[in-house]
Amino acid sequence: MSGKKTAGERNLMFFSGRAFPELAEEVASNLGVEITPTALRDFANGEIYVRYLESVRGCDAFVMQCHTAPINKWIMEQLIMVDALKRASAKRITVIMPFYGYARQDKKGRGREPITARLMADLFKQAGADRLMSIDLHTSQIQGFFDGPVDHLFASPVLIDYLRDKLDPATTTIVSPDTGRVRLAERWSDALGTQVAFIHKRRDLDVANQVKVHEVVGRVKGRTCVLIDDMIDTGGSICKAADALYEHGATDVIVAATHAVFSDPAVDRLKNSRISEVVVTNTLPLAEDKRFDSLTVLSIAPLIARAIEQVFTDGSVTSLFEGES
Repeated sequence: MSGKKTAGERNLMFFSGRAFPELAEEVASNLGVEITPTALRDFANGEIYVRYLESVRGCDAFVMQCHTAPINKWIMEQLIMVDALKRASAKRITVIMPFYGYARQDKKGRGREPITARLMADLFKQAGADRLMSIDLHTSQIQGFFDGPVDHLFASPVLIDYLRDKLDPATTTIVSPDTGRVRLAERWSDALGTQVAFIHKRRDLDVANQVKVHEVVGRVKGRTCVLIDDMIDTGGSICKAADALYEHGATDVIVAATHAVFSDPAVDRLKNSRISEVVVTNTLPLAEDKRFDSLTVLSIAPLIARAIEQVFTDGSVTSLFEGES
């Protein structure tokens, strides 16, 4: 039998979809469990078949899937896995989505638009999820879309630990790429003892992934700037932000982001930019053709494993982030 039991016979079982098996193996290794054997395959017409090869009755089920390309397929697979767990009498089902798909559409910017972040929460609740776990949601309000507990994990401790020895706080500024990330930049600043700046930008609502950088607010001249964000998709926004910092006198720009979506032409933009290093986590898989010399990928698996342990033992997930909430 995979999984493990507590003294009270509570049984933790860990499940993974097919989107990113390497991360799942790493999380399982940190947990000290095996991934529960599961039959996962596609029918000829693209429909997905799921069957668990062990009994899951009464277990605390943790089912992880990375919402990577093809994103709709992997979300559907995770929904089907949750439905199968519910119908097989799992006691409690926690859905782990390191990257929350469709999170960017978290409100109506204009009439006749959807709120897909809420739709995602509704789908997983209807499928049978009791709890959601995700890392660096696009906006914190998404936690309120799910009718149940949501564990909002932060990748900042992982990123900060890596960058701490590379930076001199006296000559470093943490930079938010927009006003929406200022609070996150302040947390980074508190942890590293640095100054904070932010970039005012305006996005073209009629053209996806297009932004116009306007001005930099804060001290960046003659300083190393660390641009932080939750994700890098096409790379246009972050590269323009880096250019703006250099134009305002920054001596070096490092980018730190949680989710490396890297849709085309992100890799080319980042490789050809003046950014000295791009630091991301492995919440999403990165093929070899999406890696480049200045890219550093940090593992998020130990953080996910610790969060799973806290949830399973009814501990405090917040304690993992030293007071961050």
